[in-house]
Amino acid sequence: MTLTFELDPALSPALRDGITALWADVSNAGGAVGFVPPVTAEEIRPELLNHLVAIEVGRTRLLVGRDEDGAVAATAFLTLNTHRLMKHWLWLYTVMVHPRHQGKGYGRDLMAAAAGAARSIEGIEAIRLTCRGGTGADRFYAACGYKEVGRVPGAIRVAPGDDRDDIVMLLPLGPAV
Repeated sequence: MTLTFELDPALSPALRDGITALWADVSNAGGAVGFVPPVTAEEIRPELLNHLVAIEVGRTRLLVGRDEDGAVAATAFLTLNTHRLMKHWLWLYTVMVHPRHQGKGYGRDLMAAAAGAARSIEGIEAIRLTCRGGTGADRFYAACGYKEVGRVPGAIRVAPGDDRDDIVMLLPLGPAV
């Protein structure tokens, strides 16, 4: 079985609830997506709202992966640059695959779908993302073709005395068609 990906789906209440639940489940399973467990859906909703506002004003695109039951199983947010000198690349944020689907290759599928979505956007030549050091995410992204291009030591404070590097990674796409 595989996931079915959709770029820019209609933002229904069911989709918003599905993303919120996914984000909480990924966070509570130890995923490095902006929160530290335990976290509740109520704590996640304001951050999701920030992403949804960016979608509404055209700064962000949403990629959703659904499982065979139609449930939200993966997401990635593609955020366009507004700076006139950096419009040729975009940021990839909040990359998530539900814990029950991990180990099935869906993360690689999500990353390939995100690259395809980025290539479909006129003028986009690269994707940048950041990840939390000490999680292995940098190795995963490297296996998907990303290269580490920067690191800020101790920039992420997970807990008192537990600071992690903020790792910047880049995937060149070549000129968009």
